[in-house]
This record gives sequence, structure tokens and C-alpha cells, in this order.
Amino acid sequence: MNAAVPPPGLIVAAPASGSGKTTLATAIMAALARRGQTVAAAKVGPDYIDPRFHEAATGGTSTTLDGWAMRPETRAALVATLTGDIVVIEGVMGLFDGAPSDGLIDDGSTAALARATGWPVVLVVDAARQAGSIAALVHGFTTFDPALPIAGVILNRVGGERHAGMLRDALAPLGMPVFGAVPRTEEIERSSRHLGLVQAQEDPMLSAYLDRLAALAERHLDLDALRAAARPAVFNPSTYTASIPPLGNRIAIARDDAFAFLYPHLLDGWRRQGAGLGFFSPLADEAPDADADAVFLPGGYPELHGGRLATAESFRAGLAAAAERDAWVYGECGGFMALGEGLVGGDGARHRMAGLLPLVTRFDQRRLHLGYRAITTRLDTPFGPAGTRLRGHEFHYSTLGQEGGGQEGGGQEGEGGRPFVASDARGTALGPLGLMVGRTFGSYLHVIDRE
Repeated sequence: MNAAVPPPGLIVAAPASGSGKTTLATAIMAALARRGQTVAAAKVGPDYIDPRFHEAATGGTSTTLDGWAMRPETRAALVATLTGDIVVIEGVMGLFDGAPSDGLIDDGSTAALARATGWPVVLVVDAARQAGSIAALVHGFTTFDPALPIAGVILNRVGGERHAGMLRDALAPLGMPVFGAVPRTEEIERSSRHLGLVQAQEDPMLSAYLDRLAALAERHLDLDALRAAARPAVFNPSTYTASIPPLGNRIAIARDDAFAFLYPHLLDGWRRQGAGLGFFSPLADEAPDADADAVFLPGGYPELHGGRLATAESFRAGLAAAAERDAWVYGECGGFMALGEGLVGGDGARHRMAGLLPLVTRFDQRRLHLGYRAITTRLDTPFGPAGTRLRGHEFHYSTLGQEGGGQEGGGQEGEGGRPFVASDARGTALGPLGLMVGRTFGSYLHVIDRE
């Protein structure tokens, strides 16, 4: 397909979380890819886990599209990168679920993205335990916002042919296309942990799982009708503008099962700005490149690998050497935890961490912290001078057992300053966040874009 012509796309959404949209979006991607289609994948909202399944299904990158945490021009530029035969986008939560809007950036909902792009919505409806009532549910979702392009529905967790017939009969007066009826089956269920599905790269049987999904889609979905329902995005794409300045000229990035939460658009933006990126595995006891002038520890699951990280002597020594040579060392969420002095696992055992920040985190005292964050830097960082405004999110269960430093506005020469101040999507102040000692800093925040 000519890259100048936007490919047709569709959004797989649902009335609520847990309806099966991740499974069916991935199934559609896998089935179309196995038919020889070049499928461009995307995910609405902040998510590190579902996109990895998209990538395994399509062989390409899954792009994050976030209306609340991204500037409109950032999102438009990312839409322009979605090239191929078809774009399949997985929605977030329920179709209309989002965050409060500040008038400048939308609420981040799937519906908002559909309105902005014109991509039609395919609604995945969990049909278990209902029959005629499904008509009222679908009628409500299709009429709540008449401007929203809803192309049809997929009936999920259907009890059998008789149940499917009852559901189709109930929907017939609405004139709403039904793209398929997918039966309840345990063979496509995925195990979960505290932040969502178990990561794609951790499953040695992933290829077989994707084959089952593709076969399920071929048997139970009208893939030709879905393909015909797709439409190109309607708005003019923005010229690419890099969102976040790179941490340095040569950035060493931790990447393995413990540090896997990376947004591709950030890495691509750093490359476009001329930064060289290299990767290393703390779980393999690899040290960051000695020539790197910045080290990035992204989020992930260090709490599941505390024992291995505690014995990773080369990794810890490499981080200490980077700090000593005045390189920037930055950790987000799980990376922040790894920069501390210790991590207490769910069993109460304490594991030694890098010791670069006066911080002990605990996973035996779980409490959910979740939501969008409007962020302002309080100290000079690679993101910009103090006062730089960013957007991101927070999602973790671990808690702070003890935290040192924390001078209000603190210096940057070892006293332990707080690098960020943040508020939630409703504007509620959350106060100063994170820690900074010298050029080593971090917090539980995940940065997505600048304001």
C-alpha cells in the first residue's frame, strides 16, 4: 500500500473491562496476519502488557495512542506511522471510560479516539448470562453518542448455537451487524498477575497460543466483513515532534523480564533526536555500557526477581560506576525500586538493591496506586529545567517502606531532592514525588509526553 494513503482501520472496544477485547483484538490481528495481511497494531491508553501480544501476533510494533497523556500533535504523528494493509486498535476499559478533561487534552477514552480519527468501533459484548437484554445494552451504546462510528458487534462467551441464535434475533431489529459469535472456551484464557496479564515474552508456548487465537477467529468471526468495515483515519497527520528529550547522547537501557515496561514512541523519539541506544539485562547480571552517559531502568516486575537482582554484582557495580562518572541514572516505577537500598518481597524477605537512592520499597504491604498524572519537574533533569511540565501515569502495588532525603526543593548534590510534583487527572495535588541524589533520580511515575 502507498504510504501516503492512510490504511483502513478499526477499533476493538467493549462496554466494560473484562469483556474479552484484548483476546479478540489479538485474535483478529493474528488471523489477518496469517492471511498475509500487514497489520499495524495500536493500543488506546497507558498499557505495557497488551501491546506485546499485539506485536507477537503481527510481527510489528504496537503503538500507544493516549488522548489524555499525549499532545494532539504527538498522537496525530503516531497515527501517521501506522502503515500497512489494515490498522487494528485495541481500546481501553469500557468504550466511554476516560479521565476528566482539562479542555486542552481529551479524556483518553476509546470513544474520544474514535471521534477524532473516524475509525469505526467494533463492540465486543460479553453475552454470558443474557439473551434479549443484549439488545438494550447495544442500543444504549450505539445511541449514547450519535457521532460515534460503531460498525457492529462481536458476541463473546456465547453458550452455544441456540444461545447465539437468541442473541442474533434480539439484535436484528437494531440493524446492527454481528461480526461473529465466539463460544466460551478455556483454551484461550490467559493467567494474570497484579499488573495484568503475564507478559508475552514469558510464555514459552506463545506461538501455539496465537495459533489458537487465529484459528478461533477464522472459525467464529467474519474476517472479510471486519476488513470491509475498516476506514482510514480522517484527520490530517501532524509533523513528527519528539516528545521527551533523551536522557543523554548514549543511553544504556535495562530490558528483560524485570524491566520490560517501555513505550516504543519514547525510544523512537530519542533516536530521532540523535541519541544512541543500547540494551542490557540486569537479570543476566549485565552492566550498562561503560561509555553510556545515561542509564534508564524502566518499570517492570523487579519484585518477582528480587533474589536474582540481589546477587547481580556486575549490574550493581555498573550502576555505581555510572553514578560515579556523573552519568544520568533514571528509574521509573520498578526501575526506581531497583535504585533503592532494598526491596521487600511479598514473602517479607528483603533483597539488596543498587543502593543509589535512600529508599526501601515493600511488596508485602500492597496498595494500588493507579491513574494519570500531570507532572512538573522541581529540579533540573534531562527532561528539562525545573518547571518542565510532563504527562504520564502511575500503576503499582508496592509501597514505600522508608524513604530518605526529600528536602522540599532540595539540592542536586547529594542531599536527596524531590525531582517531581504531580497531581491526578482531577487536579488533586499529590505533592512532591521521587528522589534525586546527584544525577541519579527516579519515581513511581511513567512519563509519556510533555505538555
